[in-house]
Amino acid sequence: MQASGPTEGMPYAEWQAVPAYAGFWIRFWAYLIDLIVLGSISMLIIRPLFRMAGLEIGGGWFAPYSILTAVVFFVYFVLMTKFFGQTAGKMVTGIRVIRKDGGPLDWGTVLFREWIGRFLSKTLPVLYWIVGFTPKKEAVHDFIADTLVIHEERYMKVPAAPAAREASRLQDGPAV
Repeated sequence: MQASGPTEGMPYAEWQAVPAYAGFWIRFWAYLIDLIVLGSISMLIIRPLFRMAGLEIGGGWFAPYSILTAVVFFVYFVLMTKFFGQTAGKMVTGIRVIRKDGGPLDWGTVLFREWIGRFLSKTLPVLYWIVGFTPKKEAVHDFIADTLVIHEERYMKVPAAPAAREASRLQDGPAV
């Protein structure tokens, strides 16, 4: 039988499973789910409160209603990403945000990724589309914040690092 991939035929100790990167479309659907959640919060909580208080709902970008919904939008993404590593949309689609170095998401990383990154992506949407063309499926805000978006339960097989292969060989004992 002929090997069909880079890890076919390699001994078990020479490859490892790593989480698969989340591409453009799965991230797109997660974002749409988040917009539905945020729209529901706006329509079910913020709008009725403004009506009860007799405040105007329309009025442009700098109207109180617009400012409050923008604050709720960013607070939602920041808090959900910081405390859960994922928003409701990412939970439904099974993806999450991680740091490239594997450490926990800290406030600086999350704030930068969600505020600055979203501003850049909203200003120039083409910066978000590059997710489909980068090897690790990273958007500009992922590059800048050193984060990745991965599938929680989907893995890909990659060759193990030389140190990991050597450690595995040492555990198996000397070659005879």
